[in-house]
Formats: sequence, C-alpha cells, structure tokens
Amino acid sequence: MGRRKGRDVSGWLIVDKPRGMTSTAVVNKVKWAFDAKKAGHAGTLDPEATGLLAVALGEATKTVPYVTDSLKAYAFTVRLGQATNTDDAEGEVTATSDARPTDEEIKAALGAFVGEISQVPPAFSAVKIDGQRAYKRAREGETVELAARPLWVEELVLTDRPDADHAELEMTCGKGGYVRAIARDLGAALGCHGHVVALRRLWSGPFDLEGAATLDEIEAGAKDPALDRLLRPVEAGLADLPEATCPAASVGRLRNGNPASVIAPSDLQFGDECWASHDGRAVAVGTYMGGELHPSRVFVADGTPG
Repeated sequence: MGRRKGRDVSGWLIVDKPRGMTSTAVVNKVKWAFDAKKAGHAGTLDPEATGLLAVALGEATKTVPYVTDSLKAYAFTVRLGQATNTDDAEGEVTATSDARPTDEEIKAALGAFVGEISQVPPAFSAVKIDGQRAYKRAREGETVELAARPLWVEELVLTDRPDADHAELEMTCGKGGYVRAIARDLGAALGCHGHVVALRRLWSGPFDLEGAATLDEIEAGAKDPALDRLLRPVEAGLADLPEATCPAASVGRLRNGNPASVIAPSDLQFGDECWASHDGRAVAVGTYMGGELHPSRVFVADGTPG
C-alpha cells in the first residue's frame, strides 16, 4: 500500500473568502496549497458571501465543533421591496412591493428577531430532506417545505440606510442561522418583502478577519512550507472552552484515551467540558470529573505550528 498523500500539518487558517466560491472549493484550495492530509471548515458561507472562513488542517479538524458552536457576526445588506425564491440576489424575483419602511419602522421590527427565535431555513439551502439537499429539490422545481428550527440571535442592529431600497444591518447569532432567512422574514414583517444582496462574515468564535489570508496569498505560496507561517495553532480553536493543565505523567494516558489527573482552574465544575494542555499544547478535550479529565477527543503531536 502506498503512503497516504499529504503532509502531517495541523493548524487553523483564517481565510477572507472571495465572492463566487463555495466554502468547499476554498477548503480544497487550502488543502492543495499546504499539501495537507486532512482539511475541513467551521461553518459554511454561501458562494456569494464573503468574509471569514475558518479552515482547519490536520489535528485542528478535531476542534471544528467548538468553533462551529460559537457565536458569529455578519454584516449584510437587505434589498427592500423584492422577494426572491432563493432569498438572495441570485434568485428570481417572486414578489414586489412599492412600500418602503422608515428607519424607525425597521428598528422597531428588529426586536422580534433578537433572542431565541424560530427560523425556517431558505428553500435553497443545504438542509437535508430525506437524505437530499433542499437546494437540489428546489432547483428541480419541487416545492420545499422545511421545518422551523430554533436560533439564538444575540444582536441585530440597523447600521446604515444608503437609500430607500436598501438597509444595512449587523447580526450576532449562534449556530445554524441563515442571514437570508432573516432578510426574508424582516421584509415580510415590514410588509414590503426583502432579500440579501450582500453578506460578509466578520468573526466566528475566537477568530476575526484581522490578519486573514487571501486566496491570492495562499496560491502564491502554494507547496512552499513557508506558507505554514499563516497557520494559527490547533489550540486557537479551543479558546471558548476552559483550559486545564496536565502533568507530564498524564499526557500519555490522555492521548491513549484514558482518564488522567489534571490541574483545573478554580471555576471549573464537576461535569464541565474542558481541554487539557501540556507545555501550552492541546492534549485532549473531555469531561472534568473532579481532578481527572475523561477524554472524548485526543490530539497527537504532529505538525502543529508552535
């Protein structure tokens, strides 16, 4: 059997995704450029959306759920007066209205979209229905009925009103939110219809766009190990979890998936999820059980940048 292709390189790459590419295409480009064995991302961006896409390589893929589950922030522009079948500018206009809300009316309507809300994903989305993506069914002309799902919206504010037809907003929300659905439902609430014409992710969990890599930068340095300088450590993906430290004697046990003693911060409670480090490097994630960590994910010391 031949050697599995790729390098044992691990870490997070924060990409400023350009418009017109799928998130999967960006991940594939990064994987190719770094000659990495394994790659994934934390939270899909629509092809026409731009901004932060957190790409995990190697051992960092084990921390993807902790970034995906974190809060995220978006800046977006809503076109008022038109509904589309995709809830963005790529779709066909399905309804129009001459009504245009005032700034005050928009601000007043936003309150209903903050806190724990119920949201029906767009018909053109990656949600699966009986094993098939909703967008595939919608493209084939099928009427797609998706169930509402809960979404936590931390904040939703009107930031600018360039003209009567457009409203610029920023939203901070939890996992699984669709900005296109917010635009659609806000337009409906205002009685004028609405869809997204521009969308940019500003930050996601511990990551923001400061120092984010561009695809041009990644392609220019492709296959050169010096590109590793752009990677952030695996541990960056665990920033929202409490950290315990483990003595040298515990490292081997934890990496083998066995419970071992750790030194926990004073506010860590029995049953809390946390990660354990040794010399600043991730050893395992697991459940704190009174002096011991019971690991659920373990990390090998492979190619993680220091």
